[in-house]
Formats: sequence, structure tokens, C-alpha cells
Amino acid sequence: MIDLASDLELIRQAAIDAGALAVAEREAGLRIESKVGGSPVTSGDLAVDAMLKDRLLAARPDYGWLSEETADTPERLSKRRIFVVDPVDGTVAYMKRQPWWCVPIAVVEDGQVVAAAIHAPEVQETYAAARGGGAQRNGAVIRASNAETLDDASVLGDARMIEGSHWDEPWPVLRFAKRNALAYRMALVAAGAFDAALALTPKWDWDVAAGSLIAEEAGARVTDHHGRPWRFNRPDPRQASLVCAAPALHPLIVRRCKNVPLST
Repeated sequence: MIDLASDLELIRQAAIDAGALAVAEREAGLRIESKVGGSPVTSGDLAVDAMLKDRLLAARPDYGWLSEETADTPERLSKRRIFVVDPVDGTVAYMKRQPWWCVPIAVVEDGQVVAAAIHAPEVQETYAAARGGGAQRNGAVIRASNAETLDDASVLGDARMIEGSHWDEPWPVLRFAKRNALAYRMALVAAGAFDAALALTPKWDWDVAAGSLIAEEAGARVTDHHGRPWRFNRPDPRQASLVCAAPALHPLIVRRCKNVPLST
């Protein structure tokens, strides 16, 4: 049986150390390249990826591996448990010395996240959760917001998502804000700092796996925009979309989005 406490401590400390390595790499001077599609990858991303892969798989050699900066292989699909990692979530913020980047690490067992850690070095915040054990920030219990209406709700996402006249049910006035890293957005919803995080396009598992458990353990609900639960370690490591919201707001958002097609 998986030792959740041991795995959680392993990935929590690894995320903290990875954040320190990323900062040190940036201070030493980053080499920056463009990936296919145009998004940047830095020598810091790659150094953190190598460190985490070596460290985590040395500690758990029977686990599989999925990371943004490691070429994916089908081998992970045969593993009951895998690590899901984004060495630096929010690379542009990291490069520009802005605070909204983080290191998210998740342990997935049989398609479900069972342990998760997110470390945001610039703001000195470490979020952690094990399934069934609640969620913490810097060791203190966190809870999602108790907002009951979408009116004036605070949402992390792009305000343009809800513009236009094609919505069957109109949206009330929402307060939109932006944070670079998806994992950090979900952590902020978990902590009650925002009421929801919303994205209607597919999101990579490494961006959202850790945040999904932390948010759920804090009482938030996490699904795609049709209300379907997520499952991880599938051949295509993406989720269709993201609705991460306070429990009372989640059905109100999904109800409005039900006629928006799921992207493939």
C-alpha cells in the first residue's frame, strides 16, 4: 500500500529544493530557447527537471515519470504510480523575475492524484495535500472560499472567455485577475484567495495535477467545463478544460458552460 505521508514529504521537500535550484540557475544567467509552438524553455527549467527526475526516481524506482521537459514515452502507462512534474510552471514569470511561478509535483496512483506539492519560491509559499488528509499552506490548513453567488466573484482567468452574446445564460459581473502559473492559480483557489479558476481549453497534466488535489482537499471542486471528473496517466496527458471553484460556485459555472463544446 502506498505510504502517502512518505511520498508527500518526499515531493514537498523536492519542490522546495527545486525552487531554490531554479532561482540559483536564474541568478547565474539563463540560456533561453524556444520550443515547438514558440513557448520558451530555459536552462533553469532543464536543470530542475534533471534534478527532480534523478532524485524522485532514485527514491521510488518503480514509479513512472511524466514531465513537461522530458520526452514522454508509453512506459508510464504500465506503472501503477507515476510522478507528474512541471519543473517551472510559469516560465515567462520566472524569466522576468515576477512572483507568479512555481514548482508543482504530484503522485498519481491508478489515475488519481494521491499526493501533491506546489512551491512558489518568490512568495515563500508551499502548498501540500495527501488524499483524505486536507490541504495546507506552509503547514497551516487552508479552505476554499464560501462564496455562494457568482455576482462579484473573483476569478483567475481571461475575461474574454465570457464575452459575447452566445451564452444561453448570461454571466454576472466577475472580477478577473491573472497569474502566470496554472498550478498556482489552483492553489490560490484552494486557499480561498480567489473564488475560482477557469479555462475552456485543454491543459497539460503537469500544469494541473498537483493543483487539483490541493484544491479538492481544501473543499473546492475540480472538473472540466462539462462537469466531468479528471483522470490522469492516460495516453494523451491533457485535461479537456479547467473549472476549479468554491463548492457552491462550481455548479453555477458548469451550468453556464454546458453548451460550449469540449476541445480535442
